[in-house]
Amino acid sequence: MLDLATLAIFQQVIASGSITRAAQQLGRAQSNITTRIQQLEESLGVALFVREARRMVLTPEGQRLQRYADQLLTLAEEATQSLRGQQPSGRLRLGSMESTAAARLPMPLAAFHRAHPQVQLELSTAASLQLMEQVLDHQLDAALVAWPPPDVDAPLPLDLVPLYEESLQLLRPVQTPSDNLPGGPPTELPRTLAGFSEGCTYRRIGEQWLAQAHGTAPTRVLQLSSYHAIVAAVAAGSAVAVVPQTVLDLQRRPLPVHSQPLATCTTMFVTRQGYATPAVQQLLAVLQAAAPTPFSPPMETA
Repeated sequence: MLDLATLAIFQQVIASGSITRAAQQLGRAQSNITTRIQQLEESLGVALFVREARRMVLTPEGQRLQRYADQLLTLAEEATQSLRGQQPSGRLRLGSMESTAAARLPMPLAAFHRAHPQVQLELSTAASLQLMEQVLDHQLDAALVAWPPPDVDAPLPLDLVPLYEESLQLLRPVQTPSDNLPGGPPTELPRTLAGFSEGCTYRRIGEQWLAQAHGTAPTRVLQLSSYHAIVAAVAAGSAVAVVPQTVLDLQRRPLPVHSQPLATCTTMFVTRQGYATPAVQQLLAVLQAAAPTPFSPPMETA
């Protein structure tokens, strides 16, 4: 039988990448961690890790177990919180787009921490599609996602609450014209798009706009990992980018954009269908209270 304590050790070894670091993080003896992992492998009859130099790398069987471990530990945490009543507690794993984390979350998360210091809130950032998949895979409890993520067509077992309506601007190099020419953008605009990895809703909007304006897809996508790098690439004259106005508002100096917003996009608070621990409910309430123009009633499940 799988026990939760051993699965938690298994997950820590994955996160740490080694037995030694996992033991340090858990405050246990290294021999204890090694023994627990060996016992888990023996009970399942498969190798879960390949030992490569100083790192522990998951085998295909280990990767399958990791998905189940995520779900089992999440359900155990949800059950514990539910049985403790309405006082938020425990761990809350929140995912967010980088733009939302930078421009929307600092003040609300500080307020949430002051009100509920007993909640261990863990924040991570990724593209919208990856965030949605992590919620579905029980790796996150909730996420802030630009809706809809790319390539999402069918209804999914998710609950969606709209929080923000983001105005998306086309950020352009300084020397390019600021106004659209009839029938499309100025021909001087670069054909390269600076953006995040595939799965980013804003990147997909930029790709679609350039394809419509020029008749073909962007010449290439300069894939970067932060808005600082994206802004720098545009400033260098090598690319254009789709950036929320809230991110531009954080800049000390105005940046050149097209005269009209490119599009608007709704940021959704996403959870698995029916998942509503006290911590998640209280976080949502704080985010809704801090939203500049709170939406009226929440959307139905997708």
